[in-house]
Amino acid sequence: MALVYRIVPEVEWRVARQSGVFRGSAHDARDGFIHLSAAHQVEGTLSAHYAGRADLVLLSIQVDALAGAGRLEWEPSRGGDRFPHLYGEIPVTAVVGAAPLPLSPEGKHLLPEL
Repeated sequence: MALVYRIVPEVEWRVARQSGVFRGSAHDARDGFIHLSAAHQVEGTLSAHYAGRADLVLLSIQVDALAGAGRLEWEPSRGGDRFPHLYGEIPVTAVVGAAPLPLSPEGKHLLPEL
């Protein structure tokens, strides 16, 4: 099963579960797509955009379940690496895992095994 990942504040995940769909954050709306990460990109995304935040959840999203939810494109981004971008919305049913991202005593996010 191919997966992509999304880091979200707990409150945004709660709203998505209630509505049945994750529509993205203000940052996504501004850019016109939902920012996602491959497994090897999650740690860098946390460091670059979410350092020190303790209210985060890592969503594991099944790529095949995004069919019909929008267009998934792998486009160059940070450092020229190709990141998955979803031009659409994420149905909650495509989310196969939601892991809290607590902080270590040193302030670094503790990641689950990806």
